[in-house]
Amino acid sequence: MRKIILAAAIAGGALSLAACSEGTEENAEATVDSMAADTEANADAMGAELNEAGEAVEGAAAEAGSEVAEGVDAAGEATDEMGDTVEADIQDETVAEADAD
Repeated sequence: MRKIILAAAIAGGALSLAACSEGTEENAEATVDSMAADTEANADAMGAELNEAGEAVEGAAAEAGSEVAEGVDAAGEATDEMGDTVEADIQDETVAEADAD
């Protein structure tokens, strides 16, 4: 009789452990699903921020390129004017005449 009671107690304990195990497994699955959703949301947010940063960099680069082009144009004009002045001095003519040559 003692053995039957002991076996019944062991069986009851095993069943309660199995029930706890299922609950723990379900909680673990829910935790993993929650972590996956959080990771996806964070990745989406980072992607949006990276897109915004990329657009800002692109805009700044375009503006810098425009300013460089303006600087190059101004330097080219100054070089042309200096060349006309030097030519006018060498050929003993006016700057307008040198520019026309």
